[in-house]
Amino acid sequence: MARAAAVGSFLSHHIPAPSCSSSSSTTTTIRCALASSLSFSSSVPLPAQVFIIPSSAKKTPRNNNGTASLSSAETFSSRNSMLLLVPKSSLLLTDSSSSPSTSPSLSSSSSSSPCVAYSGFAALHLSTNFTQLRGMRKLFSGRQAHGTIGFKGKTTVADAAGGDSVVAEPRSKRRAAKKEFTPDQKLLGLRKLFDSVTPGQNLDAYIVPSEDAHQSEFMADCYMRRGYISAFTGSAGTAVVTNDKAALWTDGRYFLQAEGQLGPEWTLMRAGTPGVPSVNEWLKETLPQGARIGIDPFLFSSDAGDELKNALAGKDQELVLVYESNLVDQVWGDARPSPPSAPLRVHDLKYAGVDVATKLASLRKELGGAGATAIVITMLDEVAWLLNLRGGDVPHSPVAYAYVVVELETAFLFVEESKVTPEVAAHLREAGVSVKPYTALISDIKRLAEDGAKLWLDGSRVSVAIKNAFSDACLEYYENLASVRSHLADGNEATEANGPAALHRASPVGLVKAIKNAAELDGMRQAHLRDAAALAEFWAWLEHKIVFEKQAISEVEVANELEQFRANQFGFLDTSFDTISGSGANGAIVHYRAEEGTCGQVDNQKLFLLDSGAQYVDGTTDITRTVHFGTPSPRQKECFTRVLQGHIGVDTAVFPENTPGFVLDVFARSSLWKIGLDYRHGTGHGVGAALNVHEGPQSVSARYGNMTGLQAGMVISNEPGYYEDRAFGIRIENLLVIREEETANRYGGVTFLGFERLSFVPIQTKLLDLQLMSDEEINWLNDYHAEVWNKVSPLVKDNAKIWLQRNTRPISRPGGPALSEELAAVSK
Repeated sequence: MARAAAVGSFLSHHIPAPSCSSSSSTTTTIRCALASSLSFSSSVPLPAQVFIIPSSAKKTPRNNNGTASLSSAETFSSRNSMLLLVPKSSLLLTDSSSSPSTSPSLSSSSSSSPCVAYSGFAALHLSTNFTQLRGMRKLFSGRQAHGTIGFKGKTTVADAAGGDSVVAEPRSKRRAAKKEFTPDQKLLGLRKLFDSVTPGQNLDAYIVPSEDAHQSEFMADCYMRRGYISAFTGSAGTAVVTNDKAALWTDGRYFLQAEGQLGPEWTLMRAGTPGVPSVNEWLKETLPQGARIGIDPFLFSSDAGDELKNALAGKDQELVLVYESNLVDQVWGDARPSPPSAPLRVHDLKYAGVDVATKLASLRKELGGAGATAIVITMLDEVAWLLNLRGGDVPHSPVAYAYVVVELETAFLFVEESKVTPEVAAHLREAGVSVKPYTALISDIKRLAEDGAKLWLDGSRVSVAIKNAFSDACLEYYENLASVRSHLADGNEATEANGPAALHRASPVGLVKAIKNAAELDGMRQAHLRDAAALAEFWAWLEHKIVFEKQAISEVEVANELEQFRANQFGFLDTSFDTISGSGANGAIVHYRAEEGTCGQVDNQKLFLLDSGAQYVDGTTDITRTVHFGTPSPRQKECFTRVLQGHIGVDTAVFPENTPGFVLDVFARSSLWKIGLDYRHGTGHGVGAALNVHEGPQSVSARYGNMTGLQAGMVISNEPGYYEDRAFGIRIENLLVIREEETANRYGGVTFLGFERLSFVPIQTKLLDLQLMSDEEINWLNDYHAEVWNKVSPLVKDNAKIWLQRNTRPISRPGGPALSEELAAVSK
């Protein structure tokens, strides 16, 4: 009944009643594709028929003379939505801003008209979200539908044919009619290689993950195979290519970006959306029994490979490990970038805090306690941290392509020897670490099995290739052992107990690295203060350009200028990721990247979201601010205020030690949830100390699979947000250090934790609706800004200092409690 009420509310506001003198003034019943599914009977007087097509439509509605029909209906993926087909002569064209706030709104991506007619019909896509829709999706061969009323599920979509008939066409037919594009030569080249893997046994599909051989999120250009084959440049996603299909899975951070980057032969699979199959499910559904699916075994973790193999086995499908050469590399050919060759550098002990020998001794103690005699470290940031080394192989991340194998008495670094400088060589010798060629790892893994090693393997990190190399060598060892036993008089001289074995456990290095020592935390604090000074100078410059000089500046120029301000600070090395400089609608693309020629302009008319960070010799930064240089709308102010309330909720949280991060996630979303809003990304990620800006194993996310307990010394981000597609984006991000809290009680002897802030940049107060904020929240913001002023003002001067002072003044709500004497003095 709620659905019917919403439909009726929309129609009563947007479709006029017939004239009293009209011969057709009798009330027209709204005819539903499946009336029983709506339990709906309309008393709204209409001059003509309205088709309502819910997602469950199975029956065929017909027009007044019974000739128009809907057939071959297909689904349009949209949350909480349905479609109406209304005679255009009956549609009252109104702007959504003038619609009563209690009714669903009609909106348009076109400034000239709020609806588009199809042969006498207007397609209205209705929503009960009461939020004006921004930029409706293309539904019918490039045309647009407008408006929305919403129910859960998928919406049946009908295209309009000539005359008075309404005929739905399946998406495949519409695509066939639009195939005026040039075939994707990269896909054609990849498919041609399907029959070259095993003579007489062709592949039916090939999977291209985002990761490199080290399961990295960010990687060198030459390893961005998924980006090359699909043209989608987001940091997360998996591409699958079959003989006649190409599909890409990515998460909610990248839906809009992928829509814009994927070619016409690609299908976007919105991972995590209800009804969207996983890669494994899709392969089972799409490919026939006995199909052969190929992967590069160096690019899949052991766990992921096992999961895929087991899933395919359910339909008697085969996982084929393509060892010889990556198929995408073959298509890429000479155009593929060369592997990186940046030299290694020593990470100074005053920043690292603990020397390599001590770290190796602690790791060997862990090995002994677990019954292991060796471990292979594959994650690039773990290699860098363990050996106090930094590199330049990966943009924005100070790491090098390398592996480490640690045994009880020896340790080996597998790296291209040209990267080892004399200083690095001396550093490694002092720590008892030998250097071997990067490509020698697999042979050394086999050597460990021959030596009877008990090898610690983290299945979520080591590749299928590494695990299989050790497993095969172990099998060979025991086959030889059986042969030796048959020739020994005393079988006790050769036993399984002395043989190799794999111990599957999470890497002990990741957690130790995540808990920063005193030197690392001090470096992070100092780096953030210098970063705050650079940002104050930058924001003062940008505000002057836009507000006082009335200029509009491109998103790319903004990012470039910010990097220059940071480069003036001591110890700056690089940005910590590609700066997200998103104005207006671009801010709604969570991981947007501005590019010359296509980027937007930052001006005084739109919200501007800036997410950026830097790598310094002593620390890593990551901070987001959202600002408006003009007058924000009430809607923008409400959304911004609720995002800040979520930010404050996390910042002020106190919780027991070892609480998993997902427990805190509700604090960030609660204020948004109260009005039915949310965001499609995590609330917080770990951050390395002069290392990767994204670090595990800790996180704060709605996904409750990560059970890693939060501990003192960890660094995480606090970054709730809200995004209205094709309209604006809001995010507020600081980095936090987890610390012990002095609580009045310690129930059960448990230590309670809270947060220390690392980021100190003002939060724009003009974007706040103070009537929504509590006294405690306003006090939090005033206290934060006082801390920003006290810490950063000594580091800046002139215009930057004036800007900082103006943007850290205390605020108060009219009729609220008076400011303290100290804050009142600051405000003056």
